[in-house]
Amino acid sequence: MNEQEKYMHRCLELAAKGFGNVAPNPMVGSVIVYNGEIIGEGYHEQYGKAHAEVNAIHSVKDKSLLKKATLYVNLEPCSHTGKTPPCADLIIEHKIPYVVIGTIDSFNQVCGRGIEKLNKAGIDVKVGVLEDECKELNKRFFTFHEKKRPYIILKWAQTADGFIDKVRDDPSTPALQISNETAQQMVHNWRSKEQAIMVGKNTALLDNPKLTVRKAEGKNPIRIVTDKNLSIPDNYFLLDKSVPTIVFTAIEMSSDTNLEYVNIDFDKKIIPQILNELYNRNIQSLIVEGGYKVLNSFITDNYWDEAKVFISEYSINKGINAPEINLKPVNKEQVNNNMLLSYSNK
Repeated sequence: MNEQEKYMHRCLELAAKGFGNVAPNPMVGSVIVYNGEIIGEGYHEQYGKAHAEVNAIHSVKDKSLLKKATLYVNLEPCSHTGKTPPCADLIIEHKIPYVVIGTIDSFNQVCGRGIEKLNKAGIDVKVGVLEDECKELNKRFFTFHEKKRPYIILKWAQTADGFIDKVRDDPSTPALQISNETAQQMVHNWRSKEQAIMVGKNTALLDNPKLTVRKAEGKNPIRIVTDKNLSIPDNYFLLDKSVPTIVFTAIEMSSDTNLEYVNIDFDKKIIPQILNELYNRNIQSLIVEGGYKVLNSFITDNYWDEAKVFISEYSINKGINAPEINLKPVNKEQVNNNMLLSYSNK
Protein backbone atom coordinates (compact mmCIF):
# COMPACT_ATOMS: atom_id res chain seq x y z
CA MET A 1 0.00 0.00 0.00
CA ASN A 2 1.55 3.29 -1.12
CA GLU A 3 1.20 6.59 0.75
CA GLN A 4 -1.87 7.79 -1.16
CA GLU A 5 -3.63 4.47 -0.64
CA LYS A 6 -2.79 4.59 3.06
CA TYR A 7 -4.50 7.96 3.50
CA MET A 8 -7.45 6.95 1.33
CA HIS A 9 -7.86 3.83 3.45
CA ARG A 10 -8.11 6.10 6.48
CA CYS A 11 -10.81 8.11 4.65
CA LEU A 12 -12.78 4.90 4.19
CA GLU A 13 -12.40 3.98 7.86
CA LEU A 14 -13.74 7.37 8.86
CA ALA A 15 -16.55 7.29 6.28
CA ALA A 16 -17.83 3.93 7.52
CA LYS A 17 -18.58 5.50 10.91
CA GLY A 18 -21.54 7.23 9.28
CA PHE A 19 -23.19 3.95 8.21
CA GLY A 20 -26.89 4.05 9.02
CA ASN A 21 -26.90 7.75 9.92
CA VAL A 22 -26.24 9.69 6.71
CA ALA A 23 -28.59 8.18 4.09
CA PRO A 24 -29.67 9.27 1.58
CA ASN A 25 -26.28 11.00 1.54
CA PRO A 26 -23.17 8.89 0.87
CA MET A 27 -20.65 7.91 3.55
CA VAL A 28 -17.64 10.19 3.23
CA GLY A 29 -14.40 10.54 5.16
CA SER A 30 -11.60 13.05 4.66
CA VAL A 31 -8.05 13.52 5.92
CA ILE A 32 -5.68 16.44 5.47
CA VAL A 33 -1.97 15.70 5.22
CA TYR A 34 1.02 18.01 5.58
CA ASN A 35 4.65 16.81 5.41
CA GLY A 36 3.58 13.17 5.67
CA GLU A 37 1.44 13.67 8.77
CA ILE A 38 -2.33 13.87 9.21
CA ILE A 39 -3.14 17.33 10.56
CA GLY A 40 -6.92 17.06 10.27
CA GLU A 41 -9.64 14.52 9.65
CA GLY A 42 -13.41 14.23 9.71
CA TYR A 43 -16.40 12.36 8.32
CA HIS A 44 -20.04 12.99 7.48
CA GLU A 45 -21.66 12.09 10.78
CA GLN A 46 -25.36 12.66 10.21
CA TYR A 47 -27.67 13.56 7.33
CA GLY A 48 -28.21 17.32 7.16
CA LYS A 49 -25.05 18.11 9.11
CA ALA A 50 -21.55 19.10 8.01
CA HIS A 51 -19.83 17.06 5.32
CA ALA A 52 -16.53 15.25 5.77
CA GLU A 53 -14.34 17.90 4.14
CA VAL A 54 -15.85 20.62 6.34
CA ASN A 55 -15.20 18.63 9.52
CA ALA A 56 -11.66 17.80 8.40
CA ILE A 57 -10.80 21.43 7.57
CA HIS A 58 -12.30 22.69 10.83
CA SER A 59 -10.25 20.15 12.80
CA VAL A 60 -6.94 21.61 11.57
CA LYS A 61 -5.49 23.74 14.38
CA ASP A 62 -3.03 25.75 12.29
CA LYS A 63 -5.10 26.85 9.27
CA SER A 64 -2.02 28.39 7.62
CA LEU A 65 -0.81 24.87 6.83
CA LEU A 66 -3.82 24.25 4.57
CA LYS A 67 -2.15 26.26 1.80
CA LYS A 68 0.60 23.61 1.63
CA ALA A 69 -1.46 20.51 2.44
CA THR A 70 -3.18 17.69 0.56
CA LEU A 71 -6.83 16.87 1.20
CA TYR A 72 -7.90 13.25 0.72
CA VAL A 73 -11.57 12.29 0.35
CA ASN A 74 -13.19 9.04 -0.79
CA LEU A 75 -15.89 10.76 -2.88
CA GLU A 76 -15.80 13.81 -5.14
CA PRO A 77 -16.49 17.00 -3.15
CA CYS A 78 -19.98 18.39 -3.76
CA SER A 79 -20.33 21.47 -5.95
CA HIS A 80 -23.97 22.35 -5.26
CA THR A 81 -25.90 23.77 -2.32
CA GLY A 82 -28.06 21.16 -0.63
CA LYS A 83 -28.54 20.89 3.12
CA THR A 84 -25.06 22.44 3.39
CA PRO A 85 -22.90 24.73 1.19
CA PRO A 86 -20.61 23.23 -1.50
CA CYS A 87 -17.51 21.53 -0.10
CA ALA A 88 -15.56 22.38 -3.26
CA ASP A 89 -16.01 26.08 -2.44
CA LEU A 90 -14.61 25.63 1.07
CA ILE A 91 -11.54 23.80 -0.29
CA ILE A 92 -10.96 26.67 -2.74
CA GLU A 93 -11.53 29.28 -0.03
CA HIS A 94 -8.76 27.76 2.11
CA LYS A 95 -6.43 27.52 -0.93
CA ILE A 96 -5.67 23.81 -0.41
CA PRO A 97 -3.38 23.09 -3.41
CA TYR A 98 -3.75 19.31 -3.74
CA VAL A 99 -6.85 17.10 -3.58
CA VAL A 100 -6.88 13.29 -3.92
CA ILE A 101 -10.30 11.73 -4.61
CA GLY A 102 -11.28 8.08 -4.40
CA THR A 103 -14.07 8.13 -6.97
CA ILE A 104 -16.34 10.46 -8.92
CA ASP A 105 -19.81 11.12 -7.49
CA SER A 106 -22.47 9.73 -9.88
CA PHE A 107 -25.20 11.97 -8.41
CA ASN A 108 -26.25 14.14 -11.37
CA GLN A 109 -25.91 17.41 -9.41
CA VAL A 110 -22.23 16.64 -8.79
CA CYS A 111 -20.84 14.05 -11.29
CA GLY A 112 -17.57 15.74 -12.26
CA ARG A 113 -18.66 19.29 -11.46
CA GLY A 114 -16.82 19.33 -8.14
CA ILE A 115 -13.59 18.24 -9.83
CA GLU A 116 -14.11 20.79 -12.62
CA LYS A 117 -14.59 23.58 -10.06
CA LEU A 118 -11.39 22.59 -8.23
CA ASN A 119 -9.41 22.42 -11.48
CA LYS A 120 -10.62 25.86 -12.57
CA ALA A 121 -9.38 27.22 -9.24
CA GLY A 122 -5.91 25.88 -10.04
CA ILE A 123 -6.03 22.96 -7.61
CA ASP A 124 -4.10 19.81 -8.56
CA VAL A 125 -6.65 16.96 -8.46
CA LYS A 126 -6.04 13.22 -8.65
CA VAL A 127 -8.96 10.78 -8.99
CA GLY A 128 -9.16 6.98 -8.67
CA VAL A 129 -7.17 6.03 -5.57
CA LEU A 130 -8.70 2.82 -4.13
CA GLU A 131 -11.63 3.44 -6.48
CA ASP A 132 -13.13 -0.05 -6.20
CA GLU A 133 -13.09 0.10 -2.39
CA CYS A 134 -14.63 3.58 -2.47
CA LYS A 135 -17.46 2.39 -4.73
CA GLU A 136 -18.05 -0.70 -2.60
CA LEU A 137 -18.46 1.36 0.57
CA ASN A 138 -21.16 3.48 -1.05
CA LYS A 139 -22.79 0.74 -3.15
CA ARG A 140 -26.26 1.78 -1.94
CA PHE A 141 -25.68 5.37 -3.05
CA PHE A 142 -24.23 4.39 -6.45
CA THR A 143 -26.93 1.77 -7.14
CA PHE A 144 -29.64 4.30 -6.33
CA HIS A 145 -28.31 6.98 -8.68
CA GLU A 146 -27.18 4.67 -11.48
CA LYS A 147 -30.06 2.14 -11.52
CA LYS A 148 -32.77 4.52 -10.30
CA ARG A 149 -33.88 2.14 -7.56
CA PRO A 150 -32.90 1.23 -3.99
CA TYR A 151 -30.09 -1.18 -3.21
CA ILE A 152 -31.92 -4.45 -2.49
CA ILE A 153 -30.93 -7.04 0.12
CA LEU A 154 -32.87 -10.32 0.26
CA LYS A 155 -32.91 -12.18 3.56
CA TRP A 156 -34.37 -15.49 4.68
CA ALA A 157 -33.68 -18.50 6.89
CA GLN A 158 -34.09 -22.10 5.78
CA THR A 159 -33.74 -25.59 7.12
CA ALA A 160 -30.93 -27.91 6.09
CA ASP A 161 -33.27 -29.55 3.59
CA GLY A 162 -34.39 -26.30 2.00
CA PHE A 163 -37.63 -25.14 3.64
CA ILE A 164 -38.41 -21.68 5.03
CA ASP A 165 -41.45 -22.74 7.04
CA LYS A 166 -43.88 -25.55 7.65
CA VAL A 167 -47.15 -25.38 5.71
CA ARG A 168 -49.51 -23.06 7.59
CA ASP A 169 -52.89 -21.51 6.74
CA ASP A 170 -53.75 -20.16 10.18
CA PRO A 171 -52.07 -17.32 12.12
CA SER A 172 -52.63 -19.25 15.34
CA THR A 173 -50.06 -21.79 14.17
CA PRO A 174 -46.64 -20.37 15.13
CA ALA A 175 -43.97 -19.95 12.46
CA LEU A 176 -41.07 -22.36 12.34
CA GLN A 177 -38.18 -20.88 14.30
CA ILE A 178 -35.10 -21.50 12.16
CA SER A 179 -32.50 -18.83 12.99
CA ASN A 180 -30.86 -18.70 16.42
CA GLU A 181 -30.72 -15.75 18.82
CA THR A 182 -27.36 -14.49 17.52
CA ALA A 183 -28.64 -14.61 13.95
CA GLN A 184 -31.74 -12.66 14.97
CA GLN A 185 -29.56 -9.98 16.57
CA MET A 186 -27.58 -9.73 13.34
CA VAL A 187 -30.78 -9.29 11.34
CA HIS A 188 -32.01 -6.53 13.63
CA ASN A 189 -28.65 -4.79 13.29
CA TRP A 190 -28.97 -4.99 9.49
CA ARG A 191 -32.45 -3.51 9.74
CA SER A 192 -31.13 -0.55 11.71
CA LYS A 193 -28.68 0.29 8.90
CA GLU A 194 -31.13 0.19 5.97
CA GLN A 195 -33.86 2.65 5.09
CA ALA A 196 -36.77 0.28 4.39
CA ILE A 197 -37.95 -3.29 4.97
CA MET A 198 -40.59 -5.23 3.05
CA VAL A 199 -42.79 -8.31 3.38
CA GLY A 200 -45.76 -9.57 1.40
CA LYS A 201 -49.36 -9.87 2.51
CA ASN A 202 -49.20 -13.58 3.33
CA THR A 203 -46.24 -13.13 5.68
CA ALA A 204 -48.03 -10.21 7.31
CA LEU A 205 -51.21 -12.24 7.82
CA LEU A 206 -49.54 -15.41 9.12
CA ASP A 207 -46.72 -13.93 11.21
CA ASN A 208 -48.05 -10.52 12.28
CA PRO A 209 -44.45 -9.18 12.22
CA LYS A 210 -43.33 -5.89 13.77
CA LEU A 211 -40.39 -5.43 11.36
CA THR A 212 -38.69 -3.19 13.91
CA VAL A 213 -35.28 -3.04 15.57
CA ARG A 214 -35.62 -4.64 18.99
CA LYS A 215 -32.53 -6.80 19.42
CA ALA A 216 -30.01 -4.16 18.33
CA GLU A 217 -29.48 -0.42 18.67
CA GLY A 218 -30.52 1.97 15.93
CA LYS A 219 -33.51 3.39 14.14
CA ASN A 220 -36.40 1.43 12.65
CA PRO A 221 -36.60 1.18 8.86
CA ILE A 222 -39.70 2.27 6.97
CA ARG A 223 -42.03 -0.74 6.83
CA ILE A 224 -43.46 -1.75 3.45
CA VAL A 225 -46.15 -4.31 2.70
CA THR A 226 -48.26 -5.22 -0.33
CA ASP A 227 -51.94 -5.74 0.42
CA LYS A 228 -54.09 -5.54 -2.71
CA ASN A 229 -57.49 -5.76 -1.00
CA LEU A 230 -56.53 -4.43 2.46
CA SER A 231 -57.00 -7.77 4.17
CA ILE A 232 -54.50 -7.19 7.01
CA PRO A 233 -56.52 -6.66 10.22
CA ASP A 234 -56.38 -3.19 11.79
CA ASN A 235 -55.02 -4.58 15.06
CA TYR A 236 -51.90 -6.06 13.43
CA PHE A 237 -48.50 -4.57 14.27
CA LEU A 238 -47.83 -3.31 10.73
CA LEU A 239 -50.82 -0.98 11.00
CA ASP A 240 -50.15 0.27 14.54
CA LYS A 241 -48.64 3.60 13.34
CA SER A 242 -45.65 3.20 15.66
CA VAL A 243 -43.24 3.29 12.71
CA PRO A 244 -43.59 4.94 9.27
CA THR A 245 -45.32 2.31 7.11
CA ILE A 246 -46.32 2.21 3.43
CA VAL A 247 -49.09 -0.15 2.27
CA PHE A 248 -49.23 -0.74 -1.49
CA THR A 249 -52.83 -1.50 -2.40
CA ALA A 250 -55.49 -1.40 -5.12
CA ILE A 251 -58.04 0.14 -2.74
CA GLU A 252 -58.51 3.88 -2.25
CA MET A 253 -57.75 4.58 1.41
CA SER A 254 -56.98 7.72 3.39
CA SER A 255 -53.49 7.88 4.84
CA ASP A 256 -52.69 8.77 8.44
CA THR A 257 -49.63 9.66 10.49
CA ASN A 258 -47.02 6.90 9.99
CA LEU A 259 -49.47 4.89 7.86
CA GLU A 260 -49.62 5.68 4.16
CA TYR A 261 -51.63 3.91 1.48
CA VAL A 262 -50.24 4.02 -2.06
CA ASN A 263 -52.21 2.74 -5.05
CA ILE A 264 -50.52 0.59 -7.66
CA ASP A 265 -51.81 -1.49 -10.59
CA PHE A 266 -51.80 -5.15 -9.53
CA ASP A 267 -52.50 -6.20 -13.12
CA LYS A 268 -49.02 -5.03 -14.03
CA LYS A 269 -45.64 -6.05 -12.62
CA ILE A 270 -45.70 -4.99 -8.98
CA ILE A 271 -42.01 -4.76 -8.07
CA PRO A 272 -41.02 -2.07 -10.63
CA GLN A 273 -43.92 0.10 -9.43
CA ILE A 274 -42.84 -0.26 -5.80
CA LEU A 275 -39.18 0.42 -6.58
CA ASN A 276 -40.08 3.47 -8.63
CA GLU A 277 -42.14 4.84 -5.72
CA LEU A 278 -39.26 4.23 -3.30
CA TYR A 279 -36.84 5.92 -5.71
CA ASN A 280 -39.11 8.96 -5.88
CA ARG A 281 -39.09 9.06 -2.07
CA ASN A 282 -35.28 8.99 -1.98
CA ILE A 283 -35.21 5.60 -0.24
CA GLN A 284 -31.82 4.13 -1.15
CA SER A 285 -31.87 0.70 0.48
CA LEU A 286 -34.44 -2.04 1.02
CA ILE A 287 -34.36 -5.34 2.91
CA VAL A 288 -36.86 -7.90 1.64
CA GLU A 289 -37.71 -10.50 4.28
CA GLY A 290 -40.28 -12.58 2.48
CA GLY A 291 -42.06 -14.86 2.28
CA TYR A 292 -41.36 -17.19 -0.61
CA LYS A 293 -43.59 -15.53 -3.20
CA VAL A 294 -42.17 -12.04 -2.68
CA LEU A 295 -38.55 -13.18 -2.42
CA ASN A 296 -38.87 -15.35 -5.50
CA SER A 297 -40.39 -12.46 -7.47
CA PHE A 298 -37.34 -10.30 -6.74
CA ILE A 299 -35.01 -13.15 -7.76
CA THR A 300 -36.95 -14.05 -10.94
CA ASP A 301 -37.12 -10.44 -12.09
CA ASN A 302 -33.46 -9.91 -11.11
CA TYR A 303 -34.17 -7.04 -8.74
CA TRP A 304 -31.60 -7.76 -6.06
CA ASP A 305 -28.02 -6.90 -5.14
CA GLU A 306 -27.28 -9.04 -2.08
CA ALA A 307 -28.84 -12.06 -0.44
CA LYS A 308 -28.21 -13.26 3.10
CA VAL A 309 -29.41 -16.78 3.87
CA PHE A 310 -29.26 -18.48 7.26
CA ILE A 311 -29.24 -22.28 7.11
CA SER A 312 -30.06 -24.35 10.18
CA GLU A 313 -28.58 -27.73 11.03
CA TYR A 314 -31.91 -29.57 11.18
CA SER A 315 -34.41 -30.82 8.57
CA ILE A 316 -38.21 -30.96 8.57
CA ASN A 317 -38.75 -33.15 5.45
CA LYS A 318 -41.66 -31.10 4.08
CA GLY A 319 -42.81 -27.50 4.13
CA ILE A 320 -42.62 -24.25 2.13
CA ASN A 321 -39.70 -24.37 -0.28
CA ALA A 322 -36.97 -21.78 0.14
CA PRO A 323 -36.13 -19.52 -2.81
CA GLU A 324 -33.18 -20.61 -4.92
CA ILE A 325 -30.24 -18.54 -6.13
CA ASN A 326 -28.17 -20.19 -8.83
CA LEU A 327 -24.92 -18.59 -7.78
CA LYS A 328 -22.09 -19.57 -5.49
CA PRO A 329 -22.01 -17.71 -2.18
CA VAL A 330 -19.30 -15.07 -1.90
CA ASN A 331 -18.98 -15.72 1.82
CA LYS A 332 -19.83 -18.39 4.41
CA GLU A 333 -19.96 -17.63 8.11
CA GLN A 334 -20.78 -19.88 11.04
CA VAL A 335 -23.27 -18.18 13.40
CA ASN A 336 -23.48 -20.64 16.31
CA ASN A 337 -25.56 -23.52 14.92
CA ASN A 338 -26.56 -21.56 11.79
CA MET A 339 -24.56 -21.09 8.61
CA LEU A 340 -24.85 -17.67 6.98
CA LEU A 341 -24.41 -17.66 3.20
CA SER A 342 -23.92 -14.32 1.48
CA TYR A 343 -24.57 -13.82 -2.24
CA SER A 344 -23.76 -10.91 -4.53
CA ASN A 345 -25.61 -10.19 -7.77
CA LYS A 346 -22.99 -8.41 -9.86
